[in-house]
Amino acid sequence: MLIVAVLPSILFPPKKTADRRTAGLTDSTTKLAPAAPESAAAPARPSVSPPVRPSAGAPADTVWVTSPLYRLGFTTRGGALVHAELLGYRSFAQADSGRAVELVRDGVPLLVYRRTGGGDTTLVSDWTLTPSATRVQVGREGATLSFAGARDGARLALDYRFSPAEYRFAVRGRMEGFGPAGATLLLGLGEGLRSVEADSMDDFRHYAVVTKATKTQRTDFGSLKPGERKILDGPFEWAGVKSKYFFIAALAVEENQPRFGAAIVEGGPRTVSASSLFGRSTVATRTPVAVTLPVPPAGEFGYEVYVGPLEYRRLSQLGHDLDDANPYGGFLQPIIQPVSVLVVNILIWMHDRLTLAYGWVLIIFGILVRLLLWPLNQRAMESSIRMQAVAPLLKQIQDRYKNEPERLQREMMKLYKEHNVNPFGGCLPMLLPMPVLFALFFVFANTIEFRGVPFLWLPDLSRADPYYIIPIVMGLSMFVLSKVGQIGMPPNPQTKMMLYFMPAFMTLLFLNFASGLNLYYAVSNIFSIPQQYLIAQRRLREQGRKT
Repeated sequence: MLIVAVLPSILFPPKKTADRRTAGLTDSTTKLAPAAPESAAAPARPSVSPPVRPSAGAPADTVWVTSPLYRLGFTTRGGALVHAELLGYRSFAQADSGRAVELVRDGVPLLVYRRTGGGDTTLVSDWTLTPSATRVQVGREGATLSFAGARDGARLALDYRFSPAEYRFAVRGRMEGFGPAGATLLLGLGEGLRSVEADSMDDFRHYAVVTKATKTQRTDFGSLKPGERKILDGPFEWAGVKSKYFFIAALAVEENQPRFGAAIVEGGPRTVSASSLFGRSTVATRTPVAVTLPVPPAGEFGYEVYVGPLEYRRLSQLGHDLDDANPYGGFLQPIIQPVSVLVVNILIWMHDRLTLAYGWVLIIFGILVRLLLWPLNQRAMESSIRMQAVAPLLKQIQDRYKNEPERLQREMMKLYKEHNVNPFGGCLPMLLPMPVLFALFFVFANTIEFRGVPFLWLPDLSRADPYYIIPIVMGLSMFVLSKVGQIGMPPNPQTKMMLYFMPAFMTLLFLNFASGLNLYYAVSNIFSIPQQYLIAQRRLREQGRKT
């Protein structure tokens, strides 16, 4: 069953399908229920399509803000964010391979403002604003870019405040003359990030809306049907959209700062990712997202924006559980997350302290894990030898008391105790490396530090080996390890079958897994062969003494 389910997708990987653009959402006048005060138990639930696209109007200029980390472009039409280039990361998408990562989709800006109150809605993204500068360079002291504009007696002021060493910037705004107090600001966060990965289908599967109320909540794009609108109730400290490696979020984390009232998401179009025995599967490519923010009577509002990588250490330093935006382990998160975080920190620490390429770090890490398990393997070997010695006596007990289950259990436990045998003694060394292996699977699938990192002939440790050398070496090492481990063991048809089946199956399974994961597993197997050989030789010596 497992081969039938998994093998087709391994042997026939999905073709890359071009991202299909979604039809623009209407910018017609909409209404929001008045925002509940922050002290209320639950915010009002707005019923509105997320405002993700400004209306066409007079030509707008782009003001560029450049820091050592990014190059952001803000339009004079509504002050929205229309470009977000991360200078430290390169795109692997076919259309712009080698260029700096661009996170904002063409024609779908972020930070699109819409104000509602007193039954009226004002689409601020239509306004032409005057910037304080045509170009901003973020220096050691930081920098500020301001926008101001007026229409029909209403005035809007926006201040964007940047720091040189952070992907986070602050937004402060003031609205005057818009009408009755107690308004709500609807902030558009686009339709999802622009895919910048070579495997766009895999990137789309990681697309999600992530929010933090009392705990983080993740809503995958794929969980929404096209056209389905869903309102996530707050209040939220932050809300954002993520891809596989990148994250854009609006943060309301300062003290006495109003929280975001709700997040509004609407299922977007899908594209075919693969065909299999179970039919065609699809992935969601777009989902319009917006959040609501109460505006006090004075008209002032504020929040922060994070536009950057899903880098665990950086996000954890910001606090507020932002590192949970990129959890490890899926439904196994409670088990895998702690191990994954530990493994990531160890690998990064080794990389920084030893100044070695991550490929060599993985090799050293694989050897260290096996060295730490060496004493446990020795104990398992001794337990296995004792178990083999009592096997004839155990068989006699089983034959004698086969019709008396309770008596059989007591006699078996007595035999184990007399001969100092632990029937599970050989299992622990086999089980302990598994959490590390599972953790590394998710680490290489989600950790940006390994994105695009080459090693020897491998172009990217986070992607599959294009020549399939590493998975084949891994499979061969697994076969040799199993073969050596069976030296001196009693003949067993099932064991002999598994000797050939498991290495072949694992090789096929790992063909399209991250090459870094295959590298670690191969090194771990190869370094285990000498100890397995010593164990087999001791087993033969024990058998020689008995004969």
